[in-house]
Amino acid sequence: MQQTPWWKKSVVYQIYPRSFMDANGDGVGDLAGITSRLDYLQELGVDVLWLSPVYKSPNDDNGYDISDYRAIMAEFGTMADFDTMLVQAHRRGLKIVMDLVVNHTSDEHAWFVESRKARDNPYRDYYIWHDPVEGHAPTPVQSCFSGSAWQYSPETGQYYLHMFSKKQPDLNWDNPKVRSEVFDMMNWWCQKGIDGFRMDVISMISKPSAFFLPENGQYDTTNGPHVHEYLQQMNREVLSKYDLMTVGETPGVTVEEAQKYAGNDTRELNMVFQFELMDVDAGKYGKWGDGTFRLSDVKRIFSKWQDGLHGTAWNSLFWDNHDQPRCVSRFGCTDTPALRVRSAKMLATCLHFQQGTPYIYQGEELGMTNYPFTSLTECRDIEAINAYHELVDEKGEIAPEDMMRYIRRSSRDNARTPMQWNSSKNAGFSTGEPWIPVNPNYTEINAEAALADPDSVFHYYQQLIRLRHELPVITNGTYTLLGPENEQLYCYIREDKTQALLVLCSFSKGTTEFAVPERFGGSSLLLSNCEEPELLGATVTLQPFEARVYSLQK
Repeated sequence: MQQTPWWKKSVVYQIYPRSFMDANGDGVGDLAGITSRLDYLQELGVDVLWLSPVYKSPNDDNGYDISDYRAIMAEFGTMADFDTMLVQAHRRGLKIVMDLVVNHTSDEHAWFVESRKARDNPYRDYYIWHDPVEGHAPTPVQSCFSGSAWQYSPETGQYYLHMFSKKQPDLNWDNPKVRSEVFDMMNWWCQKGIDGFRMDVISMISKPSAFFLPENGQYDTTNGPHVHEYLQQMNREVLSKYDLMTVGETPGVTVEEAQKYAGNDTRELNMVFQFELMDVDAGKYGKWGDGTFRLSDVKRIFSKWQDGLHGTAWNSLFWDNHDQPRCVSRFGCTDTPALRVRSAKMLATCLHFQQGTPYIYQGEELGMTNYPFTSLTECRDIEAINAYHELVDEKGEIAPEDMMRYIRRSSRDNARTPMQWNSSKNAGFSTGEPWIPVNPNYTEINAEAALADPDSVFHYYQQLIRLRHELPVITNGTYTLLGPENEQLYCYIREDKTQALLVLCSFSKGTTEFAVPERFGGSSLLLSNCEEPELLGATVTLQPFEARVYSLQK
């Protein structure tokens, strides 16, 4: 029997280095800070640490604009600091996954500095250049960060493509020299001893030819004509040579496409991030609004991916990350401290018993919440700042106070406020002035308090991680959704030949009744975020945001 790959049984913890721990007091998190907190992560029980970018960068997009892939950003420390962190992590049984950002570079990368100099420069075709059309940008395609995706370069009279900031020019993956440079760099990191890559917007590396035709009405940047060819080449030349975990960020991916990216036999990636759930409460202006989610839609999306990839590919499981608001503020309840803790545990239960590799975003294990932004001056995220100026200042479509409410609800900065370690100044994150404000609730919500409280969200996550390591049914079992139209309860069954789990999660502020499937009548309580008897009757009454898991041995 083939052995289950280690990454299928692992739990990943995402670190946003700028906001995790500052060791030198300059207000910015760093690699030495991460090293100082490895014991905490070992105690939590996670297996893998995914680091958001730590490479040299001018920081136009918080490190996702890389100017040197083989150097460390000065604010984060040195390569020696990285090597120390890697050694210390491995000593604790923790693996390190790097963030690979190769759809684009910084405009300060040496390749682009050369590329923009002249049309006949050897690096010209490392990027995507186009002549003006009637004196304007070649096509009306828009950047993901607002405005045109084409930036005019007066040095050569052409436009270059940037699907994100104008300081993030897109690489031309159709150029074999670009692919060779990227693969060589990846091999360099693998030989250092890292354990995998999270690949930023990897579904965007191959641009459709129609993308460059002015008369074309559709400009889909994802799943281009050569993306699978290029990833298979990456696998042959890099990934297959090492024992790695690979996950592709694939906005716009379908179940069918995911089976190509992360299929059992496609020789591309281990798993993908898909973002269908992240749009579940979107409105007229996308994330900027007062939209609410329907639980039936949440269940439909999760179940589509659970069913669609079972036996054919592998899921990534997450509620939030560095690009999303805090999950307990978005999907749970922060009305009272008790409901915040209970709903944070419920959300964790709902996610961690599904099939796939779960990702915990830093602070999620504490139940950290969104920040109460009142002014744009508190924001650091280019996406939120650009959207404010466009929708409020330029178009006048949203009132300032409404936009600030939307930022409090949806801004990426909500995830980027400093990790809350203790109740001392700046939440123990830094002795200096933090680069972004600390959430004022750090005196109540912090790691030190959580470690001291046996009923904390932290200790609940420990139990979830332990159960995933111990119970094969969580990794390999089937998934069956119960009550798809119920707008209060998310209930499902995980099952293999020896065990069945009944997972009950309430998303309601009131009590709810659930009719228990008859065969679970003799099952035992495996886990709960409330105090409950172990025996199960024909029906159960769930308290607000309660979660229970029952186990039936066959």
